[in-house]
Amino acid sequence: MGQASSCWADTAKCINKSDDINGNGNGNGKDLTQTLPDECLIYVLEKLGCHDRNTCSLVCKRWRLLDSKSRHRLSLHALSDISASLLQALLSRFSSVSILSLKCSRKHLSIDNHVLSLIPTLLPSLNKLKLRGCLDVSDDGLIAFSLHHPRFLTKLSFASCGFGVKGLISLLSNCHSLRDLTLKRLRKLDSHNVNTLNFNLCQIQIERLCFKDLHNTRLFIPLLCSSKALKTLVVCRSSGNWDTVLETSLQGRASSIFEIQMENVHMGDAGLSAISASCPDLQLLYLNRATDCTDSGLNAIANSCRKLKKLHIDHAGNIGDDGVLAIASKCCQLQELVLMGLPVTLVSLNVLASSCPLLERMALCNTETIGDSEMAFIASKFCALKKLCIKTCPVSDSGIEAVGEGCPKLVKLKVKRCRGVTQKCVSRLRLHRTSLVVSVDAVWPKSFDEQGMLAMVNETETLPMPNTRMHRSTRTDVICSSRSASLLSSNLFGRRPN
Repeated sequence: MGQASSCWADTAKCINKSDDINGNGNGNGKDLTQTLPDECLIYVLEKLGCHDRNTCSLVCKRWRLLDSKSRHRLSLHALSDISASLLQALLSRFSSVSILSLKCSRKHLSIDNHVLSLIPTLLPSLNKLKLRGCLDVSDDGLIAFSLHHPRFLTKLSFASCGFGVKGLISLLSNCHSLRDLTLKRLRKLDSHNVNTLNFNLCQIQIERLCFKDLHNTRLFIPLLCSSKALKTLVVCRSSGNWDTVLETSLQGRASSIFEIQMENVHMGDAGLSAISASCPDLQLLYLNRATDCTDSGLNAIANSCRKLKKLHIDHAGNIGDDGVLAIASKCCQLQELVLMGLPVTLVSLNVLASSCPLLERMALCNTETIGDSEMAFIASKFCALKKLCIKTCPVSDSGIEAVGEGCPKLVKLKVKRCRGVTQKCVSRLRLHRTSLVVSVDAVWPKSFDEQGMLAMVNETETLPMPNTRMHRSTRTDVICSSRSASLLSSNLFGRRPN
């Protein structure tokens, strides 16, 4: 289909000449890749990184054409140097792109409104658009963009951009296929008065809203009230009284929300009560440093949200063992539980073991109430547990050994910052339970060298060894800290957020 470049032709001749010397080639100097179907070459190109793929597109016209047709994701530095003619030439080549990311440093001039308005016409199949650091994009640019009514645009993400309320209103009013909206660090949006939000959002079908580092919270009350199909709400580091926002927007009506993440926000029992009254189908709840939450608010969640499957609480107000006990006794479908900084006791652990038979992922972190006796109880009672994380707890070798002897379905054990746990205990556990993936960050003693390790292995050879057949287990990077709840949901137990 295309003529190879001289560099590629010289390489092919050298390969064929080498084949002739070895008696394996036919000596005709043909490019053997021309016999491959287009589908095979596209499959190979999709497996390459960005740099290698760009290099391969220079091999010949055929490879360039296949690369252009098979590219569905494109990330560009959205500097002011990108003119309308340059963008048109670039996107005309990659007309199949459905995911476009435009990023610019806030120290430089970004693309302007005219360039942004051309994107829907050049990429008719655009599905996801991300703008970051585009301070020179104003309301006029978003209005011109939205007036093209992109048919397939379902996800928009804006971070540190220069538009305000008018541009947001135009997007929500004209992009009827929009389902996912993320807003981060929009200072001009924060500076507007909430009284300017007098518009009709009857046709809005937003299913996921994410607000990060925004400070005009009352601005989003009309948006939340109009999002009848909302399923996921994420609020992170956004100041203001979120109790009032949730009470006003939810209004006690039944909603379809099944996931709520609140991190570093001013929210208390009033907000949890509003959630419990309006979200009977709630399945995922993440509370990270929600300042005024207590056992009373968590008890309201337990009474109304009986379908709860995943609960993450990280230093959320004054929640204690009574709140955990309420969740354990009433949310029988619980599958994942992460408690950080909460004084969990044997009382709530006993109810969790008896009332939550589906609980298979649990993390207990930064608490002095989890010791060897609690670990022994977990080992004997939590038969369905598959993944366990213990961090900064007074646990010693005996507690870890108890877990190794119990929890028959356990495939992943992570221990962090537990000073009483030694590497000798961990190594012995790995030898005797080979199907269990154990991750520990304890420091090796200086005297525990290779000879000491060899001596310990020789000691264990005299003991009866279990079946050493290796079972396949999913690799999991457990993160237990006061970071974003969304990061926890994606990395704590090795799954992707919804």
